[in-house]
Amino acid sequence: MAAESPLLLSLVEEFVSGLQDSKAKDAATGVRDGRFTVLQLVEALGQSLTSSQPHTRARGVQLLSDVLQENHTALTEREVELLLAFYENRLKDHYVITPPVLRGLQALTKSRMLPPGSAVSMLRSLFQDVHVQSLMLAERACVYNMLINLMESREDELKGLGADFVFGFVQSMDGERDPRNLLLAFQIAKNIVLRGYNMGKFTEELFEVTSCYFPIDFSPPPNDPHGITKEDLIQALRAVLTGTPTFAEFLLPLIIEKLDSDVQSAKLDSLQTLAACVGQYEHKDLAEFLEGLWSSLRREVFQTSSEKIESAALAALTALTSCLSRSILNSDSEDSLSTFLDLLLRDCKHHLFEPDLKLVWPSAKLLQAACGASYRASHIITAAVVPPLVEQYNSKTQCSHRRTLLEVVQRFVQSTASCQSSDHDESLFSAHKDSLCSVVFSALSESNSSLQITATSVLTSLAQQAGLLSDADIELAVDHLTRLLLTDEDERVSLAAVECAGALAEQHPAAFITKLIPTLKEEMFSDQREASELHSHHAVRQRCLAALAAVSVRASVVRESTPVLLDVLGSAHADPARFSADEAAHACLSLRKIAERAQVDEETGRCFHDVIVPRLLSLALQAALQNEASSGRASPLVEEAVLSAMVPVISTACSRLHATFAEQTASRAVSLFLDGDVSFLPDNSFPSHIQPLQKQQQQEEDWWRQSQLVCLLMACVCSLPRSVEVPQEERLLSELEELSCSCSHPLSYTSAAKCFAGLVNKKPQGASLDSLIQRTVKRLGSELDRPSSPMRTQAFTLLIWVAKALLLRYHPLFSTLTDKLFSLLDDADLGPAAADGFSLLMSDSADVLNRGCHADVRIMYRQRFFSENSAKLVQGFNAAPQEKKPNYLKALSNIVNKLPKQVQVSELPALLSLLLEALTCPDEGVQLSTLSCLEPVLINPPQVLVQQLEALVTRLLALICSPAMNIRIASIRCILAVSHFPAHEVLPFRARVLRALASPLDDRKRLVRREAVQARGEWFLLGSPGGR
Repeated sequence: MAAESPLLLSLVEEFVSGLQDSKAKDAATGVRDGRFTVLQLVEALGQSLTSSQPHTRARGVQLLSDVLQENHTALTEREVELLLAFYENRLKDHYVITPPVLRGLQALTKSRMLPPGSAVSMLRSLFQDVHVQSLMLAERACVYNMLINLMESREDELKGLGADFVFGFVQSMDGERDPRNLLLAFQIAKNIVLRGYNMGKFTEELFEVTSCYFPIDFSPPPNDPHGITKEDLIQALRAVLTGTPTFAEFLLPLIIEKLDSDVQSAKLDSLQTLAACVGQYEHKDLAEFLEGLWSSLRREVFQTSSEKIESAALAALTALTSCLSRSILNSDSEDSLSTFLDLLLRDCKHHLFEPDLKLVWPSAKLLQAACGASYRASHIITAAVVPPLVEQYNSKTQCSHRRTLLEVVQRFVQSTASCQSSDHDESLFSAHKDSLCSVVFSALSESNSSLQITATSVLTSLAQQAGLLSDADIELAVDHLTRLLLTDEDERVSLAAVECAGALAEQHPAAFITKLIPTLKEEMFSDQREASELHSHHAVRQRCLAALAAVSVRASVVRESTPVLLDVLGSAHADPARFSADEAAHACLSLRKIAERAQVDEETGRCFHDVIVPRLLSLALQAALQNEASSGRASPLVEEAVLSAMVPVISTACSRLHATFAEQTASRAVSLFLDGDVSFLPDNSFPSHIQPLQKQQQQEEDWWRQSQLVCLLMACVCSLPRSVEVPQEERLLSELEELSCSCSHPLSYTSAAKCFAGLVNKKPQGASLDSLIQRTVKRLGSELDRPSSPMRTQAFTLLIWVAKALLLRYHPLFSTLTDKLFSLLDDADLGPAAADGFSLLMSDSADVLNRGCHADVRIMYRQRFFSENSAKLVQGFNAAPQEKKPNYLKALSNIVNKLPKQVQVSELPALLSLLLEALTCPDEGVQLSTLSCLEPVLINPPQVLVQQLEALVTRLLALICSPAMNIRIASIRCILAVSHFPAHEVLPFRARVLRALASPLDDRKRLVRREAVQARGEWFLLGSPGGR
């Protein structure tokens, strides 16, 4: 060890005399490695620590403190005791020594070897010998961190100091201004009030020293490296002020005072602090301040100029009422809640009966905020308010006044929903049920649309109050809603009636099963009207169909409503003159909504599996097999619009089936389309051998009716979970491939391609899948490479859908199809279609290959496709002849337009030249998608964009006069964004842009004129006095 002494002495000498701060780290490393101990370091520092020069002593103490910062965990109890005695003594030394002494003491407070009683000794010396606020920022932070460390490790000793500890902290904090240190000081104060420290006679002093910062007024400097925000300080201070009820007598008057401020942020902070503090208080803490608090809250709502302030005031009122509601009543105690609510009712109740005055809604909001606080408060307020409101409604004659009163009633019903607990089985409105129902049903009988709409909202709110409405009330409500659906021609009223029926049916399904559904069915199947009534009858049928979907939430209702919808489809097929194709499509839309909204349970799944899906397949097959010549009129069920509406019904239903039902569905659908097995279909009167996927010995115009049913096969098998095995999959894929490549009917070959792609996407990885893809690509290549082939469009359709299926799952063979797709951009016939195909690749598909259908969709597949193929696209554009370049531009625009905005901003600079070229493309779709890509980039333009400003402005100004409104709007928005480029860059274009923007000011479309005014104003200010 003696051999190491020269090293230690050298380190000390170089640090103290040579002022080489790096030697402190070497000394700390030596202690950590065991080359010398802390006590040996103290011995080596002997002359420095006893020097007559304060700065020499300070350097010596600084070295010791720096070493302790790195090695405090290795100290023994005896070493800590000696060092504490040394440091406490040094606190009395010259002021230049105080900062390193505090750092040393902070290091010792982290040690687990602090002797008992040392925390008290340390703090007494600190509070007695150091004036904290005269120290620099870092030293004050040391003091606060010392206190925090000791509160965590020696809390009992600190509490033993009693109020002296609080007094010492108050002295230390008084006058602190730095936000970093304030966060530390607020943390200490929070620990004091929350952990039960004895504040004694210094309670008010602690409140004063912290509340002087309330409300916080702090704006962080730009690029603040510490990241302290105003909200951080607000939350830290609020935790102190609201932490104990002993502050109530000081805090509540302060809040009342600050609410008189004209500063919005001060008001908001005060209201939020009030809401937080009353959660800790009891009613006796609030009693003497209730009138002042109510007066302030009332003023903020009655005279508010800010929605935020109003919301905060209402939240504070709710919290205040909730606090008073928790009070326990004694025989000799005053009911604080009743006293407070009397104040509210005295100042607000009379305004509710003046529906043409502006204080109706502020008063209603205040009372409703109090209602939402507790069951007791709701009971008192509703008992005082609801009967007079009903009386006023009955006495008013103007519909606008009645509607206002009804809306007030609705708000009261809604506000009590949160406090209707399970402890109170009876609804708050039970005593007023008859009068409220009378008012609602009276309003529903009125001819005023607004009054009827409001009445449906009140009825919905009343129905959601458990046990309030009787069966007779519900039946009467159903009668009124039925009447509105069938007779009222106002679309808003019928929509409100549908929504109300849906809400009521969820709570009371029986009345809708017995009354509404039979009535709607009777109306829809009633005899055909006169020609003048056809339009209105069609509208009524649409409302009926929408209502059937809305009420079908419970399985019991689904069992009754879906047969009606299926009967509509059956009737449309049997008698095309009775229901139009549009009405049949609406029936399918209602079935889809039921499949989406109905509760997912086994009973609902069984209904779709056993009844709905087989019936839809049966009706579609009957329509396809029907001989138009014999029937005289084609069934609407063979129309593409109706079949396309059936697809999402079956797809949604099958995607939610339980495993057993899903397997049966797959088996049934495949056997039907491959083997003609119709045994599971109702109305089983089909020919013995049906094969919709294979062309029969009949004319092409008859076969398309059957072949297009492949879209229903797609809906069945492509929406099932990936765990469900599709039977005869290889044979099915072969038939689908053949159909998609040989059929000339667009719906048939497109649906076959989608179905093929959906199965390929879910097919397990392996040699079988690779072989299938290679075989398909080879066949498609042979068709596409023959310009004379009549089936090139069909082959391309299959190519693009298979490519999408493989892209979504990151299959390695996807690049083979991509290369083929890129090569088709140069094709004379298929080039534009290939460019459009990139949009299909990057878009979400509604009926297949989406997550709702359990497809294998990997994350960020769009970004991956872009990163792997953007270079190919650029190379192809550069090499392509001039007449083919638009195809590449359109493909690029379609790809980039579907990327997330963040990716667009980072990737577009590299493609800027192509995008500028795309703006000159005659295709309006390319122009619009390119403009939408450019707009977010123009907000923070890269340097490469600024360098091409001439080309950009020229192309944008040319599009201002485009025939398409959307292009005119998008180009003007881009011109507006360019105005925010650096002024010296865009100023040369100012005159030209202003001349060009004069024309859109007189555009025939208001939206274009609005954008032009805004853009021209910004360009006018450019370079002008007072402008940029």
